[in-house]
Amino acid sequence: MKCSLATLAAAAAVALASAPSAQARSPFRPAPPAATTSSSARLAPIGVNQSQQLSDERVLSRWAYVEEPVWARNAPVKTARHVKRLSYYTPDGTDELVLTLRRRRMRNGSEWVLVRLPMRPNNRTGWVPREALGAFNVVTTKLRINRHSLRATLFRRGHVVWQARVGVGKSSTPTPTGNFYVRERLVPANPRGLYGTFAFGTSAYSDVLTDWPGGGMVGMHGTNEPNLIPGRPSHGCVRVRNGPISQLSRLMPLGTPITIG
Repeated sequence: MKCSLATLAAAAAVALASAPSAQARSPFRPAPPAATTSSSARLAPIGVNQSQQLSDERVLSRWAYVEEPVWARNAPVKTARHVKRLSYYTPDGTDELVLTLRRRRMRNGSEWVLVRLPMRPNNRTGWVPREALGAFNVVTTKLRINRHSLRATLFRRGHVVWQARVGVGKSSTPTPTGNFYVRERLVPANPRGLYGTFAFGTSAYSDVLTDWPGGGMVGMHGTNEPNLIPGRPSHGCVRVRNGPISQLSRLMPLGTPITIG
């Protein structure tokens, strides 16, 4: 199965093009926010030429929507080298967001934010102007995926609140390792289909399969083949049985940091 959450959308578009009388319908719809999403915690003001941590990626992290197309750069100045162009939407058509790591106020009064970037190669960061991002949203959750024990664990404020056995990528198409975040929350149109009852889009990309629609985004989703879990059956995505993924859908909000190791 191709892992990108955009793959099924592309297939549906082809089918609809050949059947003009069919009513257009996306194979996914955005899911409502998880109940654990909270508003921004108060930040102390920072002075000129000072920086401030926004996320520890363990017990308190902040994320923000991208509110205008912008280049992320390798330093907090407008003349620095481009790293990635961020736009309003993900390849799946949901609102784009980034996990924010630090903010810095420059001598000229401008403010920049260091963010994790959804791109290949994985584990890249870049600086974007503060005005290109929306309000900071706070999460106190953290997801850890262990490819060796085939287990995923969700923490809230450092305490375990959910665990499940998982399926990961086979040796030829491994699940990438590193630090990522939850980029999308999606409800598949067919709960008995390939993606099961729920799907999370992440900021990770396959290191091997690059020609999928959406560029090979890695997801975490339910399945219609629960007998393959735990195991290594996928093209890079993380598969979870439908019962546990439905539980996770109520616990894990957008912007949750993810560590895959």
